Amino acid sequence: MTVRQIGVTGALLLISSASVWAAQQTGDAPVVPTPQREFRGVWVATVDNIDWPSKPGLPVEQQKAELLAILDKTAQLNLNAVVFQIRPSCDALYDSKLEPWSEFLSAQMGQPPVPYYDPLAFAVTEAHKRGLELHTWFNPYRARHPAGKSVVAPGHVSQVSPKLVRQYGKYQWLDPGMKEVQDYSLAVIRDVVKRYDIDGIHIDDYFYPYKEKDAAGNIIAFPDDTSWSAYQASGGKLERDDWRRENVNQFVKRMYETVKAEKKWVKVGISPFGIWRPGNPAQVQGFDQYQELYADARKWLVEGWVDYFTPQLYWRIEQKAQSYPVLLQWWTEQNPMQRHLWPGNFTGRVADGSATQWKVEEIPAQIQATRDQPGATGNVHFSMKSLMRNQGGLADALSTGPYAQQALVPASPWLDNKPPGKPKVVQAKNTANGSVALSWSPTGSEKVWHWVVRVKNGEQWTTKLLPGQETAFEVDLSAGPVLGAVSAVDRCGNESAVATVTLKR
Repeated sequence: MTVRQIGVTGALLLISSASVWAAQQTGDAPVVPTPQREFRGVWVATVDNIDWPSKPGLPVEQQKAELLAILDKTAQLNLNAVVFQIRPSCDALYDSKLEPWSEFLSAQMGQPPVPYYDPLAFAVTEAHKRGLELHTWFNPYRARHPAGKSVVAPGHVSQVSPKLVRQYGKYQWLDPGMKEVQDYSLAVIRDVVKRYDIDGIHIDDYFYPYKEKDAAGNIIAFPDDTSWSAYQASGGKLERDDWRRENVNQFVKRMYETVKAEKKWVKVGISPFGIWRPGNPAQVQGFDQYQELYADARKWLVEGWVDYFTPQLYWRIEQKAQSYPVLLQWWTEQNPMQRHLWPGNFTGRVADGSATQWKVEEIPAQIQATRDQPGATGNVHFSMKSLMRNQGGLADALSTGPYAQQALVPASPWLDNKPPGKPKVVQAKNTANGSVALSWSPTGSEKVWHWVVRVKNGEQWTTKLLPGQETAFEVDLSAGPVLGAVSAVDRCGNESAVATVTLKR
């Protein structure tokens, strides 16, 4: 049991225990402040070693140290979720019986860490210790990335089931038109949901591939003639482009159903390209994912095949043809099922050294634009390395600005709307430095994800969020009696009734 301290300043300190103080349960429950609710996520990309590990083949202890540094920084910045890429290209940054170990981890596809550890199990445990959600990020169709240089492992899909794989430009790609491909990728996702205590699964904007060109600059057609012919032979009536879109639609729908059949509380998130189609809304110009990637992203949101939606709004506020707030408002209007809308931000563009780099003020302004937009309740930042580097002072600007205080992830009432039991205060002890240490225990059978601890000193409230495994805190009484309040929050964000105590000598 870890004991934390909450004083007038709200600082958290380790303490020691001593003799008993008085803790008096209050009568009528006082009005306590409501904790802020906002999703604050960050992508940790492993493909081509973008964020972690810093290069393939690092010693295990260095891999772990780098991952712990990422999680520590995430918690320090008062973010509350990590979106961790574990399947970049039909490979695994975790112990899988279905796919080979990723070469971005070990430098050789199929080579496990030596000495052995499971990076995903490690990441889940360490994220949860810090009160962070851990979402696993999959690429459902990419089979090999051109950054992959090692010998292909015997267990890779290109060796085990070559009929599922298509060479497309510099990439290998699974054919979305084959049901066997859907079954295969869904089995990978199901396996992770079943075996790991994750908080979400996540896919991004790669469906049918972005168009590749040949040496002459001509667009290469995606080689799906075989699956297209099989569809036609089966009596299919859709035009080819519509058939491709329906293949992706079916995968998205089945993915949602697959996850919920295993663990209802695991959130399903998709991060599509930020523009559905040019002209939606009218001023918007740019890439047409509906036509080019066969991704009808609007449909998935309308149908409620997600728990959260993270369109990649990777443009500046003032960029009229792709304006961040204009696109954000449009996406909120496409959400009849009221799923979470947590747009993605191109945080790495701040002070990146390019001719089009952004000023540091852009990202806090985008966060504020999200807060100002009804129906949007958070952001996801791409990617972690820009925050680790504090590019342009951005990490400092976030920690002293919009993320100065902690926030709970918004609740998901369609998954569960039953709050956990009201906590029970079980002891109050004097400490060596003259403060009061409180501890409490949960009630009921539901696992507690967070504790919300509030202390009122005079007219000043201080609120802290503690991970579920921490059940004690220390309160400074140097200024006289204070009011303490504790509530429990479950995995779906439901908050319990508040238990309150008056603390005095």
